[in-house]
Amino acid sequence: MNDMSSSPRRADGSAGDADYGRIGQGYASYRQPEPAIAALIEAALGPARRVLNVGAGAGSYEPRGRDMIAVEPSASMRAQRPADIVAAIDATAEALPFPDGYFDASMATFTVHQWQHLDAGLREMRRVTRGPVVILSCDPDLVQAFWLNHYAPEVLATEARRYPSLGHIGTVLGGDVEIVAVPIPLACRDGFNEAYYGRPELFLDPGARSACSAWSFVGETQNAASIEKLRQDLDCGAWDDCYGFLRNQPNFDGSLRLVIARP
Repeated sequence: MNDMSSSPRRADGSAGDADYGRIGQGYASYRQPEPAIAALIEAALGPARRVLNVGAGAGSYEPRGRDMIAVEPSASMRAQRPADIVAAIDATAEALPFPDGYFDASMATFTVHQWQHLDAGLREMRRVTRGPVVILSCDPDLVQAFWLNHYAPEVLATEARRYPSLGHIGTVLGGDVEIVAVPIPLACRDGFNEAYYGRPELFLDPGARSACSAWSFVGETQNAASIEKLRQDLDCGAWDDCYGFLRNQPNFDGSLRLVIARP
């Protein structure tokens, strides 16, 4: 379970362990919402009209056509939100500035692993939400099963340590909890690590790696060695010998999960 109680907010306001003032400048270019994932989130939110997005970042997966309010502590991430969605409020999950039961539903995508006080943030979401709380995260027990672990084990070990137990998330939120596996399409537009399961060449792009925060916790020398090993295996065909079937696999069942807690 994450507990980064000693981590202060950074210069750009980042409240978690990742410094988005440093690594988040091109985040929105690589982390576009994937329609298939967005559809699952929309369905989980149900008929809710007033919806809160916590740790909203650049606005991926915020449904259109609903009364949205977004919370995001990082100034660099708030600045990348597109003009057609609401501006985000500078606040953290652990201290949401809203009254009890103010929202029909709330959501948080790819963010709970970065909160300073996970349980406090989840309880705040439950406090301000009278309907479902929807969390998109990864199962830490499955993260290192991905082929990238062969090339960048430190990166995936970092991811596995950072992601909280899905069962724990459900326990803290309470109510009727459902955990749904989220298939990842081959041409996934959202550039998290597993999104490139069948497009390994994209890991050679420094911007793509920067948009996945786990790479920022590993030293540059280690990351360079990992990428060089992958580059060599792509050049000689070793990667395709082992994993080439993934290039034509329509979906990948990895660690991505949706936690839906209904009161």
